[in-house]
Amino acid sequence: MSDIKEIQEEIVDEFSMFDDWMQRYEYMIELGKSLPIIDEKYKTKDNIIKGCQSQVWVRADFEEGKVIFTADSDAIITKGIIAILIRVFSNQTPEAIMNADTDFLDEIGLKDHLSPTRANGLVSMIKQLKMYAIAYSNH
Repeated sequence: MSDIKEIQEEIVDEFSMFDDWMQRYEYMIELGKSLPIIDEKYKTKDNIIKGCQSQVWVRADFEEGKVIFTADSDAIITKGIIAILIRVFSNQTPEAIMNADTDFLDEIGLKDHLSPTRANGLVSMIKQLKMYAIAYSNH
């Protein structure tokens, strides 16, 4: 399994292939289609990420020392954003997730091209994924 830094670099490389933000948004929508979808029964208010404009559900399971994330969103761009984060953080150890930086999001220019409410939602998503990691770090 690739480490977090390698996955982040892959994502930066992929986004650098596109010349403009319309193409990047389209790519994010495509990435959203590959999201490991959360089981319907977990689409509860307990799994909703607070602070997101759209609805985003995230679930974390702990298997063989790794945190496995599944998610879904009712908005296509948001689904792409959470897909990127899950690609980076899923199948990693709690410690790796807790210690990971998210500078790669600045490198691809994501924060600059999101509305303020989506940017806040992005921060909330990252915070929630790291909270799951903290919760599992004692196992």
